[in-house]
Amino acid sequence: MNSDRLEGNWKELKGKAQRKWGELTDGDLDKIEGSRKELVGKIQQKYGKSKEEAESEVSDFENSH
Repeated sequence: MNSDRLEGNWKELKGKAQRKWGELTDGDLDKIEGSRKELVGKIQQKYGKSKEEAESEVSDFENSH
């Protein structure tokens, strides 16, 4: 899935993202609005992960959906 598809399907994927990254709040997910860059940044912030780790997790998420 590319970034455009992440944004286009965000309403559907938002719940799945919250299940995967439970520390992301509804407010966090609303602000992200499907932006891959924003999602990576929030994962880094909430989980203390490196950019590479967060990028990898988001890529896996995109590929599985």
